[in-house]
Amino acid sequence: MNALDPTLPHMFAALLAIVFLGGAWQKLRDMDGFAMAVEQYRLLPASWAPPAAWALLLAEACAGLLLLPLATRALGAVLALAVLAAVTLAVAVNLLRGRRAIDCGCGGPEGGQHLSWGLVLRNGMLCLAAALSRAAEAPRELVWLDGLTVVAGTLALYGLYAAANQLMANRPRLLKLRG
Repeated sequence: MNALDPTLPHMFAALLAIVFLGGAWQKLRDMDGFAMAVEQYRLLPASWAPPAAWALLLAEACAGLLLLPLATRALGAVLALAVLAAVTLAVAVNLLRGRRAIDCGCGGPEGGQHLSWGLVLRNGMLCLAAALSRAAEAPRELVWLDGLTVVAGTLALYGLYAAANQLMANRPRLLKLRG
């Protein structure tokens, strides 16, 4: 397999760090709501929902923090993949049960995003980003312009992520408008 330009793994790691740390922050701001969302999945006994919510939040925050330094990026990517696998499996199980009208628990400014196969696809793309954050890099020295490229690329990728989330959150409202 060909090695990636060294800016790309940095972009993917930074994107995931923003997504995970932002998601953890949103969940921390409303832990009761997040615990309720975890309970709605009906994969654990109701009494386990609050500790499971805290465990997910801590894993998400740790993954985001570990993705930033090069020395811990591999561990951060593995933890990110584990968190993504767990939550994606929970979403898929509930979709297969026909349970779409529950809050995904993803957080965000709007909240209330229901389960959909779009979430599974989005999480699959985040898994790909986690894998690419650890991809082999072409051997070349990074220069100051590469730093700007990483920042601009990360912001562009996050813009796509945020737009996709907003479209998924708005889909039920748009369907209501259609009648």
